[in-house]
Amino acid sequence: MFALSPSHSANRLLAALSPADMRLLKPLLQPRSLKLRQDLERPNQPIEDVYFPHLGIASVVAVQRKDQRVEVGLIGYEGMSGTSVVLGGDRSPHSTYMQVEGEGHSISIGDLRGAMEASASLHSLLLRYVHVFMVQTAHTAISNARARLDIRLARWLLMAHDRVRDNKLPLTHEFLALMLGVRRAGVTETLHTLVSQKLITTDRGTVVIVDRKGIERTAGDSYGTPEAEFHRLIGK
Repeated sequence: MFALSPSHSANRLLAALSPADMRLLKPLLQPRSLKLRQDLERPNQPIEDVYFPHLGIASVVAVQRKDQRVEVGLIGYEGMSGTSVVLGGDRSPHSTYMQVEGEGHSISIGDLRGAMEASASLHSLLLRYVHVFMVQTAHTAISNARARLDIRLARWLLMAHDRVRDNKLPLTHEFLALMLGVRRAGVTETLHTLVSQKLITTDRGTVVIVDRKGIERTAGDSYGTPEAEFHRLIGK
C-alpha cells in the first residue's frame, strides 16, 4: 500500500472531525490509490466501501434507461462518497466513478456504520455533508434547466478548479459533453468563447484556468451557494 504525501493528505471532511472522532475513525481508514474511471459505486449495487478523496475528482452520474447519463454532482477532497450509507441505505441508483485520478482513504460500509452508531457527533458531521451535497445537486438541476451553456460550463470549471487545486484541469471535450448532458459540438463552441474572452486556454485533454474571477463573473449566481453552505456547516 502506498504512503500518502503529507502535502496532499487532507480531506476537508476528515479534517473537520473532533479529536475523539478521528481516533475512532483513523484505525478503520485504508489508504487507496484512485485510478481514472475507477468505480466507487455502481448503480443499484451494494456499496462495499466509502471513499474520502484527498486528490482527484469523482463524478456522481444519474443513469436512465438506454444508458442516458448526466452528471449530478462532484466529489473531491472536500467530501466523501456513500451519502446513501450515511442516510441508512446500502446502494444508490447513481454511478460514482473517478474522472480525475487521485488518492484518498476508504472505509468499509460496516465499519462506517459502527462508527456512526458509536459517535453521534461523527454521524452529525456526515449528515451535514450530505445536506451540502444535496444542495449541490439541486443547483446542478437548476443550472441544467435554466442556465445558458456558457454559464453551466463556467460553473463546472470553477467546481473542478476548487477540487483539483491546480490551474490545469485534465478535461476532454467528450468528458465535458457527458458531464453537462450536451453534444460535444456545443461544448467545443462554448470553450472557444471562453478562450476568446481570455478566461481559459485549451490543449489536448487540458483546460487551463487563466482568469478565475472572470469565470466567476460568467457563472454568476449559478456558482457559490453549495460552497457557502459547506463553509457554514463544516468550515473553511
